[in-house]
Amino acid sequence: MELLVTLIKNMSVIIVLAYVLTRSRIFISILDGNLDLKNKLYLIVIFGLFSIYGTLSGTEILGGIANIRDLGPMIAGLMGGPVIGLGSGLIGAAHRYSLGGLTALPCAISTIIAGLAGGVIFLLRRGQLPGVALASIFAALMEIFHMGLVLLLVRPYNAALDLVKQISLPMLLANSLGMGIFIFIVLNLIKERATEADKRLMEGELRVAREIQLSIVPKIFPAFPNRSEFDIHAILEPAKEVGGDLYDYFLLNDNTLCFLIGDVSGKGVPASLFMAVTKTLLKTRAHEEQTPAQILNIVNKELCIDNDSGMFVTVFLGFLHIPSGRVTCSNAGHNLPYILKKDGTLEKLPKIEGIALGVFEDFPFNSYDFTLQKGDTLLLYTDGINEAMNSANEQFGDNRMEAVIKKNIETSVKKMTMELNNEVRAYAGKAEQSDDITIMALKYVNPECLATESADEPEKPENMKTN
Repeated sequence: MELLVTLIKNMSVIIVLAYVLTRSRIFISILDGNLDLKNKLYLIVIFGLFSIYGTLSGTEILGGIANIRDLGPMIAGLMGGPVIGLGSGLIGAAHRYSLGGLTALPCAISTIIAGLAGGVIFLLRRGQLPGVALASIFAALMEIFHMGLVLLLVRPYNAALDLVKQISLPMLLANSLGMGIFIFIVLNLIKERATEADKRLMEGELRVAREIQLSIVPKIFPAFPNRSEFDIHAILEPAKEVGGDLYDYFLLNDNTLCFLIGDVSGKGVPASLFMAVTKTLLKTRAHEEQTPAQILNIVNKELCIDNDSGMFVTVFLGFLHIPSGRVTCSNAGHNLPYILKKDGTLEKLPKIEGIALGVFEDFPFNSYDFTLQKGDTLLLYTDGINEAMNSANEQFGDNRMEAVIKKNIETSVKKMTMELNNEVRAYAGKAEQSDDITIMALKYVNPECLATESADEPEKPENMKTN
């Protein structure tokens, strides 16, 4: 038992050194399959030195040395093939043979054979490392072979037999254990590298997905440089690489601007896919001959079909009649937008019954009207603004948001959205962004310029009228 403990201690030193070795650039290069001359020489020398250490740290018994010398060449062969195993074995064997003694020849031969045998396994497995169990069995068989050579070549036979009885089991156990631990370390390293590679690949794919997602929302401003009657600006910042918020705006005709904002339940890739589907449906179904409520009814039914994921999306959809400033809109469970009046007063749109899209197929949505006066700004947002958290888990809240909006009454819509976003960021501080952030501001600037040319002038609008 004392001999076994000593050998295990010696083996532990080699394993620690081997662990440090596995973290080196050269070893990583070898794991990647780069076995050029430099790397081969590196393996031969390093594991040859391990073999010498196995001899020097051994214990002399009955004219022989109980040791872990074969461990280095065996590992070298498994890592790099027969040539590397042979080279490492020759170093260890030459050193052992130079020391002389009763077992010099069989020990030297067994060390060389150990390296070659490891190389044969390398070839048979086409460069793939064996598992922990197989490698340990291999080491045990090599020690049995080693003891057999001692019995075969050492004379007198009785002296060889006495020696083998003393050292065979401790050497077999120590070398097998050392081999198993080293292979376990290397296999774990390979798994770590594979995991890191998968992670890098996934991060790369998510970056591409983020670029694609952001590319499907308009982000060139000014959005309509030839239209002076209104100004619009929007910001979308996903909490993760991709998110579920959406916004859009486009002209249905010369006199009608369609605008929308939405927030999909959840975050990440599933929410981003649902967002893309929702935005596409809204844009393709939006038509000047339909009301926003009718459009939401249609899109809601389509989202409910085969919605096995159970995801849903809140949406605020509006049509701005540009000559008059009349807004016809419908709300599918989204945060109520604000109207910042030219005189500095701030109003929330009235609450109207509506649930998120994708929840209940037959839910009837309603439209309602209100009118923007010259200089009024309509501000739409997702709950990533008012529910943004700081490091103390306190929300930004409606009051702070309203204060920022009022403070920017004289600014452009771009500055207003950016200022609000900056205020939220400053409030959150080092706290992780808890939700996607989307802000859209629409300012009604100059209604007079088209007031006389509209053939489909609507009836005189009624502020905040619901249908």
